[in-house]
Amino acid sequence: MYAVVRTGGKQLRVSPGDVVNVEKLLVEPGATVELTDVLMVSTDQGATVGTPTVHGAAVVCTAVRDGKGKKITIYKYKRRKGFSKKQGHRQPFTTLSVTEIRVG
Repeated sequence: MYAVVRTGGKQLRVSPGDVVNVEKLLVEPGATVELTDVLMVSTDQGATVGTPTVHGAAVVCTAVRDGKGKKITIYKYKRRKGFSKKQGHRQPFTTLSVTEIRVG
């Protein structure tokens, strides 16, 4: 059994027991999170595709931790002008552990 959910502008395929990193959510570690933006659910009986979401379906997760991704460096440069600019960025994320997939 698996589901395709949309969170943080991205789509993820998740199954019970998976651990995934998603865009930062405002939840405490250990809290239960319910993702209701389910685009597709696949079970033993077949797949259900939503229009645009599957009515009554939800993915129940537990927040494990918050963190920051690997640092990327942005470097801007214009030749012969004496202009250069260096900037770094670390994208924050929340790690979720998928507990169950509910189909309405």
